[in-house]
Amino acid sequence: MAFIPYGRQYVDDDDVAAVVKVLRGDWLTQGPNVADFEEAFAQKVGARFAVSFSNGTAALHGAYYAAGVGKGDQVITSPMTFVATANAARFLGAHVRFVDVDPSTLCMDPDRLQEMVSPRTKVIAPVSYAGYPVPLDKITAVARSVGAIVVEDACHALGASREGGMVGAQADMTVFSFHPVKHITTAEGGMVTTNNEELARRLRLFRSHGVERDPSRMSRNDGPWYYEMVDLGYNYRLTDIQCALGLSQLAKLDRFVQARRRIARRYAELLKGVPPVGLPPHHPGHSYHLYPIRVPAERRRDVFEALRREGVGVQVHYLPVHMHPYYKDLYGIPDDDLPNALNYYRETISLPMFPSLEDHEQDRVVELLSSYLG
Repeated sequence: MAFIPYGRQYVDDDDVAAVVKVLRGDWLTQGPNVADFEEAFAQKVGARFAVSFSNGTAALHGAYYAAGVGKGDQVITSPMTFVATANAARFLGAHVRFVDVDPSTLCMDPDRLQEMVSPRTKVIAPVSYAGYPVPLDKITAVARSVGAIVVEDACHALGASREGGMVGAQADMTVFSFHPVKHITTAEGGMVTTNNEELARRLRLFRSHGVERDPSRMSRNDGPWYYEMVDLGYNYRLTDIQCALGLSQLAKLDRFVQARRRIARRYAELLKGVPPVGLPPHHPGHSYHLYPIRVPAERRRDVFEALRREGVGVQVHYLPVHMHPYYKDLYGIPDDDLPNALNYYRETISLPMFPSLEDHEQDRVVELLSSYLG
């Protein structure tokens, strides 16, 4: 039987043609497709500005920089995320603190956040885990009480929505990823959206060497060729080739999200007959980057390995960040200090979830899961 991965990109002839057109044109990078992609993306999610980056981690790094994060500052996030959400703060010399997840959402528990903030808190970075749009109202209120900026890690949640519109316009900055298993792909890529013009300016500065070209912001101006490096930035640019792919993919986003929601509904129906399985939290605006179920902890490894032997590419998302050796050595947080994240990690398995997943493949996944849990 053919291997079924947990995630897979969907690239069609339109995507290929869009990339070929750029390859045959004059601009491979720093050309018009970058601005076009950013403008279309901002319009799609309802934000004023969108700034592209070479990958999601670079986008997080840029967002924290734009927020003014520096040495000794504090960034608060969720332990249930990929390590990049925390690592990007460490790149800037900040300390990371973790707030346990709410079992009903698997996102940051806003009721536990207040006790974690301090005058050193510069950023609160909630994660819209698996595509569930993290509730922001309480988190934003806590952030405002200490003058912190909210950076939503929505790398799992493109196309998701919450009260007030699509994810991407409610936080001070929202970060997305275009890795191949995400909702749309540019092979690698990321984006930060914001409604704040100054934050957008700082994002652009950071992603291109800290170079300033606006004469009004330079110390001098020797001519139309002139530019100045005003801060220590990076080369985190996304190419025109990738942006052409992104534009083509963005046109299919609604279809991709609808497919993921249909697959999620079907999983929920099929898994009704498998009593030991816990389903992921439901939200009408969920965009289902992942479909993580829960199984009895004592059986998780055996079930995982059995499904892999049968050609089903299940995965585990994630080892809580505070449990990785780097963070254990740095902060010494006991595993059970964040019990909801720990318990969830011990029980979770991510089932295959991607727009082109066929019904017969989904049936096979559930039949095998049922046979090993029965």
